Amino acid sequence: MMATTQPSPVRLVLVTGPSGAGRTTAIRALEDLGFEAIDNLPLRLVPLLLDGPRPTRPLALGIDPRNRDFSTAGLLDMIETLAARVDVEPTALYLDCREDVLIRRFSETRRRHPLAPAESPEIGIRRELGLLAPIRDRADVLIDTSDLTPQQLRTETEGWFAPDGDGRLALTVHSFSYKRGLPRGIDMVFDCRFLSNPYWVPELRDLNGRDPRVAGHVAADPRFDPFFSRVLDLTRLLLPAYTEEGKSHLSIAFGCTGGQHRSVTLAESLAKALAEDGRQVSIRHRELDSQHNE
Repeated sequence: MMATTQPSPVRLVLVTGPSGAGRTTAIRALEDLGFEAIDNLPLRLVPLLLDGPRPTRPLALGIDPRNRDFSTAGLLDMIETLAARVDVEPTALYLDCREDVLIRRFSETRRRHPLAPAESPEIGIRRELGLLAPIRDRADVLIDTSDLTPQQLRTETEGWFAPDGDGRLALTVHSFSYKRGLPRGIDMVFDCRFLSNPYWVPELRDLNGRDPRVAGHVAADPRFDPFFSRVLDLTRLLLPAYTEEGKSHLSIAFGCTGGQHRSVTLAESLAKALAEDGRQVSIRHRELDSQHNE
């Protein structure tokens, strides 16, 4: 009796982000890459789409906060549900942008903000950023479009999602605080709370792990080099195996007590080393990003 082989999972990219951040540009770039693109799809229709006839192409679905059935909890629940399915390989793509840039873009186009049609664009932008903040934290891939032209955004999107590119995994390296729990959707987690904590050095306390002085303090711990070397070697060992399994995205996270110093330094160091290897890497600092959005 011949064994039956399961079809490979359908690749699905959920594209969201604040109005004016470039969501339409990214969806069109995915469509040009061969994705079947559907913009502004109501959340309730996503399961119906996937439970129907099997798509013959990868899917790119634009999820618009203006849609009447959109909710933060609803989208988060759907992402988790899709991640548990064996027939779908979902990636949540978040197009981010600084508030001042969004305000400038709306001012230049003289558009009303869809979440504040009778108010100033600033009110709508802040309302939408607050609504989307938990989704930003959960995103698998985050592209900050603040300083990108539309063509640069297309190139960035192609770098992450080209189906016939170089076969590399898209990587996201996270830092986080254990006080707030593990980030969602992480594949590999490393606890770095055993390293010397810059928090207890008064002149370093208010800085973060991207500052060279903090990074130097963390790296001076004699346990840093052997720990980092082993993490890097393990990551390099596993990446080809994940690629062979058909995985398109991998999330790696470092956690410490406050998510400000040690985990940030480790995340920056690993991302830099992997980027030097030629890997496509995105960095997410959950606690620092959270402060930026407050």
